[in-house]
Amino acid sequence: MHKESTDAELVAATLAGRQAAFAELVRRYQRPVYTVVVRMARDPELAEDICQEAFVRAYRFLDRYDSRYRFSSWIFRIAHNVAVDHFRRKRVATVSLDLPNSDGAVMAEFLADVDAPAPSAAAETANLGGALEAALARLRPHYREVVLLRFQQDLSYPEIVAVTGLPLGTVKTYLHRARKEMATYLRSAGWGREKE
Repeated sequence: MHKESTDAELVAATLAGRQAAFAELVRRYQRPVYTVVVRMARDPELAEDICQEAFVRAYRFLDRYDSRYRFSSWIFRIAHNVAVDHFRRKRVATVSLDLPNSDGAVMAEFLADVDAPAPSAAAETANLGGALEAALARLRPHYREVVLLRFQQDLSYPEIVAVTGLPLGTVKTYLHRARKEMATYLRSAGWGREKE
């Protein structure tokens, strides 16, 4: 099999007994799948385990792959299911920035450093990536997943629906809420304020 082979051709070759074809599929998709999973799980070892299990499941059920659809969507769907199964078992804790604490104050209010000096333009550019990562890390896992699939993997809404099994309206709602929570965090961290 050549690197120019389509995913569907590689699947067919694997089903015909050529293991190198599946190795090529793994080579093509292990990095994108790992990138999404590690940012969902926030734990590299756990992400490796989830990815490994996802590819094992994909291999075991390869005969169920429908070549009318993108292989990437199918493998992301499997990884999503493995991750969700794990998170259900572990009950990963998340905190909403919008929920008030026992005093009635919103968590985001405590994250801002009102005395911090305004950073220079170069530092702002360098720090924005870190601020976005911090905001992303604070999202609920299901919000984080749809954000990563949409903006990192550039999947369309229908593809995200196919990967997650969520209704289209839920995907759109999750993206809207995730953006809102991230914006709240970024504002509380000093981003988006008027220049002094």
